Amino acid sequence: MPLWSPHVRWGPVADLAKADRPYDIVLFGATGFTGALTAEYLGSHGPEGLRWALAGRNMAKLEAVRDRLSGFADLPLLQADISDEASMRSVAESARVVITTVGPYIRYGEPVVAACAAAGTDYVDLTGEPEFADLMWLRHHQTAAQSGARIVHACGFDSIPYDLGALYTVQRLPEGVPIRMQGFVRAGGTFSGGTYQTAIENFGRLRSGMQTGRERRRQEGRPSGRKVHGVPGKPHNEPLAGGWVVPAPTIDPQIVLRSAAALERYGPDFTYSHYLVAKRLQNAVGLAAGAGALVALSQVPVTRRMLLGLRSAGEGPSEEQRSRGWFKVRMVGDGGGQRVITEVRGGDPGYGETAKMLSESALSLAFDALPERSGQLTPAVAMGQSLIDRLVAAGITFEVVSG
Repeated sequence: MPLWSPHVRWGPVADLAKADRPYDIVLFGATGFTGALTAEYLGSHGPEGLRWALAGRNMAKLEAVRDRLSGFADLPLLQADISDEASMRSVAESARVVITTVGPYIRYGEPVVAACAAAGTDYVDLTGEPEFADLMWLRHHQTAAQSGARIVHACGFDSIPYDLGALYTVQRLPEGVPIRMQGFVRAGGTFSGGTYQTAIENFGRLRSGMQTGRERRRQEGRPSGRKVHGVPGKPHNEPLAGGWVVPAPTIDPQIVLRSAAALERYGPDFTYSHYLVAKRLQNAVGLAAGAGALVALSQVPVTRRMLLGLRSAGEGPSEEQRSRGWFKVRMVGDGGGQRVITEVRGGDPGYGETAKMLSESALSLAFDALPERSGQLTPAVAMGQSLIDRLVAAGITFEVVSG
C-alpha cells in the first residue's frame, strides 16, 4: 500500500479495540539518556489521569528511573527484552502507544516495530537512520496498515522541526500550485554517546542503506498525477539563511518529501532542498570535511571500531550544557507568485526538545482527534496541525518571518 494512499478514514479516532488496554503509553528504553529525559517529561507534562508505564529488561535500572520521578512511586514497570518475542508482544498489546528510545535502531528497533504492527499499536521513535525507516516500511508497513497501527519514525529533532516546518509553510502558500521550498538548519548543542554511536553505525552502512532505499522506492512507486522531488543543491552563500549553506543528505529531507508525496496540499509539483548553515566559509568547509572524514573512516572495520570506542552509549551532556542548546530552522517557500519565510525555534535540540517532541507525538496519537490513517506514516501525515499546536503550547516557536 503506497504511503501517499494510506489507509485513511477522516473523523475522530474511535479505536474501541484499544480502549480497554491498561496503558495509554508505554516508554521502552527509559534507562538510557534520552529515555530518562522522556520519562521526566511525561511525568511533569502528561495530562491528569495519564496511564503510563516504563518497560525494559533491567528492573533495577527501571526502578532507579522511577525513583527520580517525583510522585510516581507506583508507576508500573514492565519487564521486556527485544530478544524475547513474547515480552515484546505483551508490551505492545498492553498499550495504545509505545515509545522507544532504544538505538541504534538498525540493531535494536525491529522487534518493537514488529510487535506494534501486529498488535495494532501506535509507535513512535527518535530514529535518524534512513536505512532503518526504509527497512521497516518494507517489512511491516502492510501489517500495520491492516492492523490499524500508526508507525511514526523520526519524532525528535530528526525530523519534527523540518517535517512540521514544511507543512506549516505550505499551509501559508496558495493551493494547487507548484511549490519550491528550501530548509536551512542552525543548531548549537552537545551530543550524547548514543547519538555518536548511531551516527558511526549509519556511516558504516551507507552501501546497504542505499540498496534498501532503492528497494523501497521501487515498491512504493510515485504519487499519481503529482511530482515530488528533492534537489541536493550545492554549497553557497545564501542571504536568506544568513550564511554559507551545505547540503545535508540526512533522513530529514526524506521525511519532508514523503509527507509531500502523501498530502495533496503540497501541490502538483513540490521541490525541496535541505541545508546546514554556517556563518563563515571556513566553518562550512570544516563541517563538510569533518563529515567526509568520518564517513570514510567508518567504511573500514578497524577504524570504525576505533571510532565507536571513543564514546559510550549512555553518556550525555549535563543539564547546564543542555540549557545552552538551541536550534533554528528557516523554511523558504515559493509558490503561486508568493514567497513565505517561516521559522521553527527551540532550545536544546538533541535532548530537552527531543524528549518534548517525542512525548508530545505519543500524546497526540493517544488523545487527539486525528485522521484515521494507518501504516508507516510521517509525523506531518499522522499528526500534522494537532502536533504543531501541541508543540507551540509546549514552548516551541512556529512563526511567519515574512510573507
